[in-house]
Amino acid sequence: MNAADVAGKSISIIGAERSGVAVALLLKHKGAKVFVSDFGNSDRTKQHIAELQQQNIECEFGGHSERVYNCSLMVISPGVPSNAPVVLEAKRRGINVVAEIEAASWFCKGPIIAITGSNGKTTTTTLLGRMFSDAKKKHIVAGNIGTAFSSLVMDVDEETVVVLEVSSFQLDFIDSFRPKIAVILNITQNHMDRYEHSMEKYALSKCRIFKNQQHDDLLIMNAEDAWTKKTATQYQSKAYNFSLKHAVENGSFLERNSVKLKINGTEETVISTDEIFIKGEHNVQNAMAASLAARLSGISLPSIQATLKSFTGVEHRQEFVREVNGIIYINNSKATTVEAVEMALKSYKKPIVLIMGGKDKGNDYSTIYDLVKQKVKALIATGYSADTIVKNFSDKVKTVKVETMGTAIPNIESMKKTIDIATQSAQRGDIVLLAPACTSYDWFTDYEERGNIFKQLVGQL
Repeated sequence: MNAADVAGKSISIIGAERSGVAVALLLKHKGAKVFVSDFGNSDRTKQHIAELQQQNIECEFGGHSERVYNCSLMVISPGVPSNAPVVLEAKRRGINVVAEIEAASWFCKGPIIAITGSNGKTTTTTLLGRMFSDAKKKHIVAGNIGTAFSSLVMDVDEETVVVLEVSSFQLDFIDSFRPKIAVILNITQNHMDRYEHSMEKYALSKCRIFKNQQHDDLLIMNAEDAWTKKTATQYQSKAYNFSLKHAVENGSFLERNSVKLKINGTEETVISTDEIFIKGEHNVQNAMAASLAARLSGISLPSIQATLKSFTGVEHRQEFVREVNGIIYINNSKATTVEAVEMALKSYKKPIVLIMGGKDKGNDYSTIYDLVKQKVKALIATGYSADTIVKNFSDKVKTVKVETMGTAIPNIESMKKTIDIATQSAQRGDIVLLAPACTSYDWFTDYEERGNIFKQLVGQL
């Protein structure tokens, strides 16, 4: 199905969160007969349902009825698992199932820059958006970053560039989605619970980002990432690589601590790594990928340099919160993978009191055992995965388990107790770092709520 086929068709939307509501409104505007179904029964779900009902869109919540299968197309929100019974049954009945970004792309007139990766995609997407903004070029920033593509696509003309963060969940259900520039930052272990504990399946999902690209499209990849190199082997687009360790024929690399660009034989010096405002080796890689995409989109080198010097990062990603009695508090709530925790730990030289925990996604913590022993003076294990974290780290570092304070969501009292224990474990000159390595779905609705409550409580110390 495409944009021309939507009018008059019956389409079911599964999931009534931001992207579900946005695509329902988009498809109704385009003449489709839309029905929205959400398995949830929360107050937030009910608010979204009320919004849809105001637009005369039929919907249900608290479960999926037989009605959802009376359609020629099913559109699912990113949070809907690929093995959800409603999805499997739709496929069994021969109903085409697509992601919200797929449906939105049918109506997109401008070029798309799509960015994926296990770590860093929100920072890179935001940074690239800032580069377009500072260069005063027409663009929108949307996708997994928090703003549904469907809610903005009608504002996109041929001159507007779409900077889109995309997740593996979204890529699992694309048909014709075709970015002009596709970016794969890295592929490291993540969402193993969703991909049957198979890195191969997860990596293949990420590489769907270039599935529909043609010879005149561009692909930017991490030359040092093992799973990217192993999986991204067959593509029609023109490839550009970025590397911290060696020069590349086409792409970005480091030379004497300076970021270089080499595009079609022309080499340029972008910036010294010391001048990049956001710190850490991983952020140098993010800067390389964003600079490549920006330069390939026609943004001038001086404009790119100015953005890199002034961009302060993204909320909930190694965000300085406050210093209290000589103790620095850092909010890295978005660190929902073990690899993200590793990157955070490598960014600091001071002793760290590390707060970890949430809903485990099948993490392999062994990859950071040595780093935790080197960098962390105390580990505070919290959330549903606290016992797993204690089991992994109690023989390597002082580990304290936070006992759950009730089951309310958001669990503010439990977070308060977590911060209190972390503070008691720290002293002047230390860093208290929230880097959970887990999703927030045990106590909070998302990582943003978790990070905001952390900041709110630290502000009260």
